[in-house]
Amino acid sequence: MKAVYMGTPEIAATILETLLSSDIEIIGVVTQPDKPKGRGKEMAFPPVKEVALKHQIPVYQPRRVKEPEFVEQLKALAPDIILVAAFGQILSKDILELPPFGCINVHASLLPKYRGSAPIQWVILNGEEKTGVTIMKMDVGCDTGDMILKKEIDITKEETGGSLHDKLAVIGGDALLEGIELIKNGTATYTKQDDSNSTYIKMLSKEMGKIDFSKDADSIERMIRGLNPWPSAYTYYKGKTLKLWSAEVSHDPDIIKDAEEAEFGSIVRVTKEAIFVKTGDKLLKINELQLEGKKKMLAGEFLRGYQINAGDILGINEN
Repeated sequence: MKAVYMGTPEIAATILETLLSSDIEIIGVVTQPDKPKGRGKEMAFPPVKEVALKHQIPVYQPRRVKEPEFVEQLKALAPDIILVAAFGQILSKDILELPPFGCINVHASLLPKYRGSAPIQWVILNGEEKTGVTIMKMDVGCDTGDMILKKEIDITKEETGGSLHDKLAVIGGDALLEGIELIKNGTATYTKQDDSNSTYIKMLSKEMGKIDFSKDADSIERMIRGLNPWPSAYTYYKGKTLKLWSAEVSHDPDIIKDAEEAEFGSIVRVTKEAIFVKTGDKLLKINELQLEGKKKMLAGEFLRGYQINAGDILGINEN
């Protein structure tokens, strides 16, 4: 089976590597244009392009995939199937109807509940206990196509956006291969989504990482995990950005009693290994953090180099 693969970020690159270990013939890879990256703003390849070049696969980077010139290029390739994972552009009806076996998408959640971008992070932010991947046949809507199969996994209490991303990348590749086999054999079943159970989640932004300590401790803790590694959860300490990388909810009754009169964001206790902060209900125990311009540290290591006192308040940007 000849396939064109469309994808851009790391999860799509991992899935592409899985496909390349199978008997599927990838005749072309379509990805987003190169973008400037880092402080030097040097042009960087999307991860999918790096994989394709390593395997000497032709790469196409149209500014807009709907451009008539590019659609003609796709027609000339004459793929049997188009495989899509986190590509980043909407496919036109012309493209969707081009391959005989359709355009098949790997979506990194259990549809239809989490449509749109960033489902990996949002399932953690919302406290879901399970997630997975959905293999679906694409249509003109956004993540609305008929489902072919799902693979489900549990979300652990320690799961971060990064760790869940890596798990779903592996599962997504295996599920896609399974879905392709069903399609080839003519045994795939196409299940319509229940639109009444769907939601469209918003894209991640750096701004959404700012911590509001008036919220409950559980939601802040999930935020810290869900936005790790990007865009990261952050606050301010004495005018400097302070990223929080790991935390847990504290139920210590003595410390909670100390915090009864404290304002949200107040540091109510500092031990050798942790910092306890007042939230909208319980306490947040900070275990790993990173002060602006410094490396990521465990709280104990951080406290050996920085003086932080009970009564200090997080969240105030003095600049």
